[in-house]
Amino acid sequence: MSSKRDYYEVLGVGRSATPDEIKKAYRQLARQHHPDVSDAPDAETRFKGINEAYEVLSDPEKRATYDRFGHTGPGGVGFGFDFGFRDPFEIFEEVFGRGFGFRTSTRRGPRRGADLRYDLHLAFEEAVFGCEKEIEVTRYEVCPECNGSGAEPGTSPVRCSECNGTGQVRRVQRSILGSFVSVTTCPVCQGMGETVPIPCSRCSGDKRVYATRKLNVTIPPGVDHGTQIRLAGEGEMGERGGPPGNLYVVLDVEPHPIFQRRSDDVLVELQVNVAQAALGAEVKVPTLDGEEEISIPAGTQSGAVLRLRKKGVPHLRQNGRGDELVLVRVAVPAKLSREQKHLFQELGKTLEPEAIWQEKRSLVDELREILGL
Repeated sequence: MSSKRDYYEVLGVGRSATPDEIKKAYRQLARQHHPDVSDAPDAETRFKGINEAYEVLSDPEKRATYDRFGHTGPGGVGFGFDFGFRDPFEIFEEVFGRGFGFRTSTRRGPRRGADLRYDLHLAFEEAVFGCEKEIEVTRYEVCPECNGSGAEPGTSPVRCSECNGTGQVRRVQRSILGSFVSVTTCPVCQGMGETVPIPCSRCSGDKRVYATRKLNVTIPPGVDHGTQIRLAGEGEMGERGGPPGNLYVVLDVEPHPIFQRRSDDVLVELQVNVAQAALGAEVKVPTLDGEEEISIPAGTQSGAVLRLRKKGVPHLRQNGRGDELVLVRVAVPAKLSREQKHLFQELGKTLEPEAIWQEKRSLVDELREILGL
């Protein structure tokens, strides 16, 4: 279970709150807990939490994902989810505008790198039994030429003369109502507090370059279509010494020509002839581990389900496996030889007529009824 507070609770709104109500709640709380206003020791922590909640709930796509999966994320236990949050002071600036009277983002502190997504195609068997995959990811990394300084090797960044290294510019505005102090990000150094006289020729002073890396991904047994695997720290580099983002590998599992998967069980359809169904027989059926012989009881009806224990999909990150469910179909021969026709005629004389009218249903619908799903 996640230890984070519910985002709706953080903002004090209901789950049906409109975008305007969410924004109104944010404005009230952000003003109250802004570190420049509140004297509470946890003001900055609460301010960041308020901005985090607003960033998710004000974005329709992020809000829909959160409403469905919460803090845990689409992958469930063990996979988690991270929205990749921005600087809270940037959000404050967007909502209230510059020069509101509080400090805006200084842009000098460490900032976490962006998260990345990689869609990985898997065969059905690879998802069931797990595998190792090598992927190639193109991302921003620290420039190897200047080691992230942005300056040409042999030179160094210098303190910004405009803000004297603070990253902020303070301006006093006078009016008939009095003096107002506005604090904004330095336009020369963009809040960095330093400038680069001679930019690095490799990254042009950006401190980072695009690079393609090969990464090994371990696919655990039992994953399914849509499962996300998080590779911590394999996203894009952070800024100003901030931690890198994460890489989310989203699995695309190819359907199997024989098996259908339902959770950790697999379904397979088996055709037997009339004699096998009536008299019983030993037949071979495909399983995930190869062919296996099963017994067809005498008098088996079309639509009967036989269960092979622990022949399904391994439980994800747990011991044990699901089952294989074999749906029996009694195949009526389309063509008969003269001898076969005579035998059926003689058999028919000994059987009572029985008419059964049944609506055609899918394999999954039949299994749900039989198994009580």
